[in-house]
Amino acid sequence: MLVSGLTLAVGLPRQHAEAHDGDHPPPAAKPAEVYQPSVLPDRVILTVLEDPRTSVAVTWRTSALVHQGWAEIVVADHGPRFESRARRLPAKTTALQTDINTAHFHSVRFEGLQPATTYTYRVGDGVNWSEWLQFRTAAAEPEPFSFVYFGDAQNSVRSLWSRVIREAFRDAPRAAFLLHAGDLINRAESDAEWGEWFGAGGWMNGMIPTVAVPGNHEQARLPGGARGLSRHWRPQFEFPLNGPPGLEETCYTFTYHNLRVVALDSNRDLQRQAVWLDQVLADNECEWVVCTFHHPIFSTSKLRDNRELRNLWKPVFDRYRVDLVLQGHDHAYGRSGLQVPDQAEVAGPAGDEQQNVAEGAQVLDPHTGTVYVVSVSGPKMYPNRRPPFMRRVGEDTQLYQIIHIDGHRLRFEARTAAGALYDAFELTKRPGQVNALREIEPEIPERLREPIESASVREPATP
Repeated sequence: MLVSGLTLAVGLPRQHAEAHDGDHPPPAAKPAEVYQPSVLPDRVILTVLEDPRTSVAVTWRTSALVHQGWAEIVVADHGPRFESRARRLPAKTTALQTDINTAHFHSVRFEGLQPATTYTYRVGDGVNWSEWLQFRTAAAEPEPFSFVYFGDAQNSVRSLWSRVIREAFRDAPRAAFLLHAGDLINRAESDAEWGEWFGAGGWMNGMIPTVAVPGNHEQARLPGGARGLSRHWRPQFEFPLNGPPGLEETCYTFTYHNLRVVALDSNRDLQRQAVWLDQVLADNECEWVVCTFHHPIFSTSKLRDNRELRNLWKPVFDRYRVDLVLQGHDHAYGRSGLQVPDQAEVAGPAGDEQQNVAEGAQVLDPHTGTVYVVSVSGPKMYPNRRPPFMRRVGEDTQLYQIIHIDGHRLRFEARTAAGALYDAFELTKRPGQVNALREIEPEIPERLREPIESASVREPATP
């Protein structure tokens, strides 16, 4: 009878299934209740620090009743009898009054760790603890590794973005870190939206370190009318403090094996960051360089252009032959080859200040060798203007990207929310030259609302 009843319920038309208690709909969940903090830790998240071989940070949330947080950490054991060996560290605590509650955020920096070692840790107040979670430090010497890159999650995060980050985990469960190129949520000061974002990642956030930069939707209206960084950002993310003064935890850099990652804040202080970026890359000794920020150097969406950003930052990328630039913001996919317009500023139609780059004649520079990617992981979608120097474009497609690095080779894979290979290529280092680029056949054709009307001018891959 139970099976029969379940079968009947599944088969009901939607209008009948939605009826409840005398045709009254079920009550909607109240965000203030759903995302109410308690004495039990939630929103546990690991974040990268300057040296992932020996350090990582953890942050978590509790109610304001918890005034002192603690983290316990121990080298992972094969059995359950390890708690007595755990080292206990005090947390830094920050109070945050949100639009629906008041919470305390606690953070600890685990430092002095051993490379290539799995650690077990938990967080709490000494009585109320999280589950034991695990992470692994980077090895002392370079070895093959992967990381995952997401464009904007932003909207309907719980209902429509959760599947993307979880599908990415199925493909890359041993990822070194998860990289988010801004617009993690839509409303900067909405605690419910932040709750959705943390819920989507769930325990993955507590086991794989996060790298994130703020987008325009992490900017909030400040007293006096100006816009500035969301009050949620710094309490809930503990990032490196090695960026320009005033841009702490939004502009920073770290190394992972033979990769230098530079995270930039494209919302403000672009000139100061250009100077800092030049210094970072001048001192760089890593073989690979990846830069990430929110607003694209070359936009994929119509009526969008970030000329000041391009004028200030692209010459630095060119000078140091940055390998890969990972961006978001435009809600459409685009990936260049090694050749992009050589001018920092390329005018659109006369009088059109919003028109995107490179509408008219272009001169593609064969010497810089930077691949630019714009991607989107959430459900908000814009039309793609299909820049002719992009090797692969897409519309109406939720994507995640896995980047594999093994010595002199870098492999890039963009996969859809259903796991299909949408775009892929391989870069190989060549001493004194730009990288060699090898295109890899995707599993599905380009997803576009309308066919491309004319042949795109797309440069050939290098041999």
